Amino acid sequence: MNKHHLGLAPSMPSDGLIFGADYNPEQWPRESWPDDIALMQRAGINLVTVGVFSWAQLEPEEGRWNFAWLDEILDLLHAGGIRVSLATPTASPPPWLGKKYPQTLPVDADGNTLWYGSRNQFNPSSAKYREAAARITEKLAERYAKHPAVTLWHVGNELGQISYDDETACAFRRWLMDRHVSLAGVNRAWGTTFWSQQYSTWEEILPPRTAPYIRNPGQELDFKRFTSDQLVSLFRAERDIIRRYDTEHPVTTNMMGFFHGMDYFDLASETDFVANDWYTDPGDPDSWQMGALTHDLCRGMSQGAPWLLMESATSAVNWRPHNVAKEPGALRVDALSAVARGADGVCFFQFRQSAFGAERFHSAVVPLAGAETRVFREAAALGSEMAQLGAIAGTSSQARIAILFDWSSWWAGESEARPSQRLKVMDQLLAYYRPLLRHGLSVEVVHPNSDLARFDLVLLPHLFIVEQEQATALTHFVADGGQLLVGPFSAVADREAKLATARFPRVLSEVLGVSGEEWLPLAAPVPIIFTSPSASHDGGDPQATLWSEDLEVHGANTTTLAYFASGRLSGKPAVTSNVWGLGEARYIGADLPAAALESLVLSAVQAAGIELPVPARLPDDVEAVERGGRLFLLNHGSTSTSVELADTTITLPPYGATVVSQKTNRVYS
Repeated sequence: MNKHHLGLAPSMPSDGLIFGADYNPEQWPRESWPDDIALMQRAGINLVTVGVFSWAQLEPEEGRWNFAWLDEILDLLHAGGIRVSLATPTASPPPWLGKKYPQTLPVDADGNTLWYGSRNQFNPSSAKYREAAARITEKLAERYAKHPAVTLWHVGNELGQISYDDETACAFRRWLMDRHVSLAGVNRAWGTTFWSQQYSTWEEILPPRTAPYIRNPGQELDFKRFTSDQLVSLFRAERDIIRRYDTEHPVTTNMMGFFHGMDYFDLASETDFVANDWYTDPGDPDSWQMGALTHDLCRGMSQGAPWLLMESATSAVNWRPHNVAKEPGALRVDALSAVARGADGVCFFQFRQSAFGAERFHSAVVPLAGAETRVFREAAALGSEMAQLGAIAGTSSQARIAILFDWSSWWAGESEARPSQRLKVMDQLLAYYRPLLRHGLSVEVVHPNSDLARFDLVLLPHLFIVEQEQATALTHFVADGGQLLVGPFSAVADREAKLATARFPRVLSEVLGVSGEEWLPLAAPVPIIFTSPSASHDGGDPQATLWSEDLEVHGANTTTLAYFASGRLSGKPAVTSNVWGLGEARYIGADLPAAALESLVLSAVQAAGIELPVPARLPDDVEAVERGGRLFLLNHGSTSTSVELADTTITLPPYGATVVSQKTNRVYS
């Protein structure tokens, strides 16, 4: 894994943060470009992404090139002191490509062609598309690798396309041959003896197109993995072309956090640094919590190294059903949340608000009303603050707590025809994350194959697939003194999504000291009684409302921490703890209300010897994050609130932020 340190890329400042935006000069007359650059300077912008959607301008007809406008704008940006993230425009092919080569267009699961006239209209498996994408990438790399404005390369945009066409079917079969070696291997992996699905020739295998009833879960899982691999290979192909001309500057692409359609752990391993897009929903007061979790995923994918917030919004977006604008101050708080959680820069889509096209109602640094606006003033103020925080660039933000997450497990865990559609991976992830967030504890979201030695506490909120090697690593982690907390419906299946013909969770039952025989989604709430008075829970006796498991304790050192108080499971364990070697492993066989779950999570934190960075539970809208010797206190709410620290009280206004130096106790508001 070749990770460039953002601050150490040769043409980037080693002592400052990135503050940037997408810039689409082709949407504006040339005479306005110098004014745009002057506004960038006024806002403190030091990086712009150029060319993301410029394929039709660069290659208006096949083989006819037009680089004059790009030459001019890159020269102007360089003269103005603005660095450039130069993008390959391959996410949005020009109409001529789809018209001339219809095989480049994607086909949905119903067999319908998705036509040009929007964006993302490409088939990742199309040889003709890949040929055209490689050609324009090479033209750009050859021409601009040594341009003094170019400081990094941005491949494509938000990779996530999928197609079910015949060319994809052929590529899928080749992928299956590599993965399973033989047709018999595919039949075994997918369990095709069920419903008479055995394949007798490779040509019979198709992508999981629309079918009369429930599709084969093994086929669906493999197709998701295949599609992800195809997209990673697109990135790799363009990156390798760029590398032939430029070995100096980092190459990356923008991910989309917990995007369901692609395994970002695989993609992150191919980039020089992690870059991500995150758009807070101002209409959802809890959206910032998902943002914090997403930033901690980026921190985990970066192994604690800095990453980049490649896209965010200054105010409202255009693509939600009801696009609420950000309140004054929210722009700053959202940006500082990313910086506090390891981002070495914050960028916006986009610099100038479009007057036409599909995103004309999307906010920007410079709104349609111009620079004398609240949004521009707030963006410029943030630019100044980012410059003041420059010393934080490059600092590590590693955590002692890990949440294990895996895209294959997510895909398999939410396949059709499971015990309950209501038990969802992301809901469980957030439920186990919120207690840590509420107490200012740093977290990394990491892959189950990660080295766990640097963590003291590991959480598996809902990890459907746990392979034997991963279970062995977790068992050793606990034996060496680690704390493990496992949530319901975890370690259910192997890597092919096959269930164990044994009591669950088979591969973890020994270290957990408990096993189960039946998953029992609930028709009505069931009360749970904790055996220890210290397991306090506000708001009355806790209840499981949607999920329970029929468990039995079998470990010699296993303790029942809570049991079901009524119904068919009355008196049976709901939460257990097992001492294993020098550590402890807890299992939760139910969905718990927030207060009870918080108590369990914090008991594991305490057992891990992790000190709370703030002495009391944070107010509901407040985020506290440590990075680089500074404590960031961020109020995501519309009312003033106070935070108690060890030796002072900090008052935060609505959407207010305070940064406290942990060395000098100096407060920056």
